Amino acid sequence: MKIDRREFLYSLLGTASLSALSTPARASSLLDSVAAGRLASDPRRPQFHLLPAANWMNDPNGPIYWNGSYHMFLQYNPNAAVWGDMHWYHSVSKDLVHWKHLPVALAPTPGGPDADGCFSGTAVVREGQVVLLYTGVRSVPEAEATIKDGAHSLRETQCMAVANDPELLTWTKVPAPVIAAPPPELEVNGFRDPSPWRQGDWWYTVLGSGIANQGGAVLLYRSRDLRSWEFVHILAHRNGGACANFDPFDLDEVWECPEFFALGGRHVLIYSTVGRSFWQSGRLDEEKMTFHPEQAGILDYGSFYAPKTQQDKAGNRIIWGWVQETRSQEELKAAGWAGMVSLPRRLTLDVNGRLVMRVAAEVNQLRQREQTLNIGTDEERNRRQLAAMSLDGCCGEALCRARRTGKAFELHLAGSEENAAPWLRLKYDPHHPGEITIDSHPVPLALGEREDLSFHFYVDGSVIEMFVNDRVACTRRFYPSGTTAGNLHFKWIGSTAEMASFSTWQMASISADRLTS
Repeated sequence: MKIDRREFLYSLLGTASLSALSTPARASSLLDSVAAGRLASDPRRPQFHLLPAANWMNDPNGPIYWNGSYHMFLQYNPNAAVWGDMHWYHSVSKDLVHWKHLPVALAPTPGGPDADGCFSGTAVVREGQVVLLYTGVRSVPEAEATIKDGAHSLRETQCMAVANDPELLTWTKVPAPVIAAPPPELEVNGFRDPSPWRQGDWWYTVLGSGIANQGGAVLLYRSRDLRSWEFVHILAHRNGGACANFDPFDLDEVWECPEFFALGGRHVLIYSTVGRSFWQSGRLDEEKMTFHPEQAGILDYGSFYAPKTQQDKAGNRIIWGWVQETRSQEELKAAGWAGMVSLPRRLTLDVNGRLVMRVAAEVNQLRQREQTLNIGTDEERNRRQLAAMSLDGCCGEALCRARRTGKAFELHLAGSEENAAPWLRLKYDPHHPGEITIDSHPVPLALGEREDLSFHFYVDGSVIEMFVNDRVACTRRFYPSGTTAGNLHFKWIGSTAEMASFSTWQMASISADRLTS
């Protein structure tokens, strides 16, 4: 069962209030609710992905390179492995790969605009200080709400906190919201996830929303000082029409977690809705601040949602996503942890403005034992070699390159159990050269006439992050049975003559005990 932000919002609407922690001190121990030993021995827990030591996490928030370190914040429930009681978890890294847990950065303030949750947001630097803009949530009368179901109501406002120290360990909140309400002329459902940037003399921010008779939308605001904001206009929205039948209270009609940034001589808009994250690239008229998209696509076809971007120390655009669970709430409670952060993906645009994604090169430092398939003309020998290759403990990387010679083939990733269903299936059919099939679902793939296929996999405990020619991404969850980590195996269906190369690497853990510290 996939659990997403939207289902959680519905659960909030079904309760009178949330249990809000009064101070970060009450959430200072990440392991109070579960035994560290049980977590460390869980074979389904990742070894080289970032996640808190215990409990629930979802959206990555406010990633920033600051004073020689990378800081990552996350939506986090310090009390359980299910969604609720939203705080901001905090961790720090020198290399985008190895992380150290830090104290919780933000907790709900009783009586404040975030009394029922510190929701998603962004970190920026203003006059030498790191500032967080985030969405605060509290229960209010229906007339004041931005989320409502006729029985319960919540108001989302945009809040601000300023770092008190260079390590970003303590924060001072601005008491009142910096954006207290959506534009009065718009009937909105959803008003959240600010993502500000500096452009000329102005700060701008996008906000995720949904608008009656238009559907999902991204709102644009501007400010001189990050405190006083004015609405500019709707930057982007879903194409409406007679068939839209927009329900102003339908949470599926919100474009949430928007990001807008310059990249490769164009601008890119990212947003998430209905269980998927989408991208558009195009041109920004900086005088009118209007966006004209030219290309569009899906960021990831699997369990990947609510991504957040940042610039690394070299100025590259890095994107992180929430890798969702597909287990039941009962299974999550039993495990004591839920969710992880995707590997850092570097974004670029090709000459046509299409998005290209590659896992950041810093992850390569985790590579250990390499295996390379020595492909020859002996079909049986090739298959024996491939059958002998595996990723021990489901912890490693694999790279396969295949020729498009006019013959179909499939590549399966599976566990050690005989005749068990594959965890991931890929198929290429030359009769449909403009697509790749992932688990029986055709996915568009634009390739050059002479371009071969490249399949890149990162396998970690219970997740596979896969990239096809750096243009299609799919994050797949799988949950091996048993109390020890099994191995992942590869199976090729078709002639191995189509394989140009195949290599695997074991990956080192970023923690001695799977607790990412």
